[in-house]
Order: sequence, then structure tokens, then C-alpha cells
Amino acid sequence: MFTKILENINKTTPLVHCITNYVTVNDVANTLLACGGSPIMADDEAEVEEITSICTALTINIGTLNERTIKSMLKAGKKANEISHPIILDPVGAGASKLRTKTTFDLLENVKFTVIRGNISEIKTVYLGSGTTQGVDADVNDVITDTNLEEAVSFAKKLSEKTGAVIAITGAIDIVADRENAYIIRNGLSMMSKITGTGCMLSGMIAAYVGANQDQPLLATAAAVCTMGLAGELAYQRVAKENGGSSTLRSYIIDEISKMNEETLNGGAKVESK
Repeated sequence: MFTKILENINKTTPLVHCITNYVTVNDVANTLLACGGSPIMADDEAEVEEITSICTALTINIGTLNERTIKSMLKAGKKANEISHPIILDPVGAGASKLRTKTTFDLLENVKFTVIRGNISEIKTVYLGSGTTQGVDADVNDVITDTNLEEAVSFAKKLSEKTGAVIAITGAIDIVADRENAYIIRNGLSMMSKITGTGCMLSGMIAAYVGANQDQPLLATAAAVCTMGLAGELAYQRVAKENGGSSTLRSYIIDEISKMNEETLNGGAKVESK
């Protein structure tokens, strides 16, 4: 299912411009290298347009906002649109503060995104213009389960139609959707939520996957989500044997991403289409 997606990443080594969360910037860079891409971290307004122009894709993560980087995000996003490069938005904590929510909508108003990835609370904020996000974690009332899965898929498709972007909602059950099709992904484990930055790492990886497969943004995004979840599962098997903890799991996830190949991904992906 994902063979060509990975082949294209390995062939092209997509260069990804990251304006991202400084809490997780090192992990994002290492994840990009592990998955076959290459990172550039640049957030100064004086250079973001130039850096974006030499890259394959752009990821914008609002996890650690300030007035300086907001301007840089808008400039880089507009430049990427101008040259038709894919852009991923990670609206970290949207709904948790007026600044985060306003910035999210300023970005959506001024930049056309290829993929929007977040937890269900963040994505609901994008859709509704308001939300109940608790910090950077999903509101407990917004957990996707088998009971509300059909409703969540419909919601994701509607938001894709509204924004023109592929919508990736990540959590216990992941949904990746455009306006017509959706993938339900059940890879991953709950312990991954105890590691700061797995979402940021995934958003960077989505940029690399989509950058190398610009004609298939939905399938490329689904492949990235499956890769992250499966890497978590494989990493946990090693951690459990060694009686390790969350820091070890973090390192092993990056290891497993670096070792991921077509056979492992296609064999381990727990994905269905809707």
C-alpha cells in the first residue's frame, strides 16, 4: 500500500523547512533525518522566504508562539504557496489561549495548507473557531472511540472540504481524510502520549512524506501516521524487554523510524479506508 510512498522519500531526500516548537526542535530534526528527509530549522523573518524557496516542503508548528515567529510563519507560508510547495500546519494548543487561536485563524486566512494535523480538540477549534483544549492535550470530552468514529470521520471530511487540506486527527484512533476519502489508523500505544513531541515529530515527518509525494497528499499523510504509530509499537517491544522508561522509548521510536522499510510498514500498518 505504501511502497511507492517510501520509495519516493528515499529517492528524493526531501528538504523540509521547519518553523517549529523549540521544546521539540531537536527531535523533529532527528525524526526527519531518520525517515529519509533532511531538516532546516529557520524562523527569522529576514531569511524564511529564502529558506522556504530552496526546500521541498514547509511545516508550521505553533507550539511556542511569539510575535517574531508569527510574522515569520506568515511570510514563509505565503512564499511556499507562491511556489506551490506543500505546507503542514500543526495548531498546537489551539483553543487554549486567545493568541494561539487567533494565530491559527490568521494562518488559515492567509496561507493555503496541504495538511492540518492535530488532536481532536485542536482540530475542532480549527473547525468551530473556539474550543476547550487543555494545554496541548486533547480535552477528555473529545476522545475518538469506536462509538463516535463515524461522526468523527464525517467531521474530518467536512473540514477538509472547508479548508482544502488533508485533515489528520491523531489520538487513540487516528483519522486521515480529504473531502471524499478517509483512512482509519489504529497503530501506536498510549505511552507515546507521555513523551513530549511525538506530535511535532509526526508533523515534520508528514512534511517529508508529502514533499516527496506531492501528487498523493492523502496517502502520504496516512503513511506517515502509520509509520509513527508502528515505530512506537516496535520501540515499546524493545523497551519492555529492557524494563526501560519513557526516555528510552523516545530514542527507540526514532531508531524504528530510521529502520522502517516497505515490508515492515505494509505488514504492520493497521489501516482501513472509509
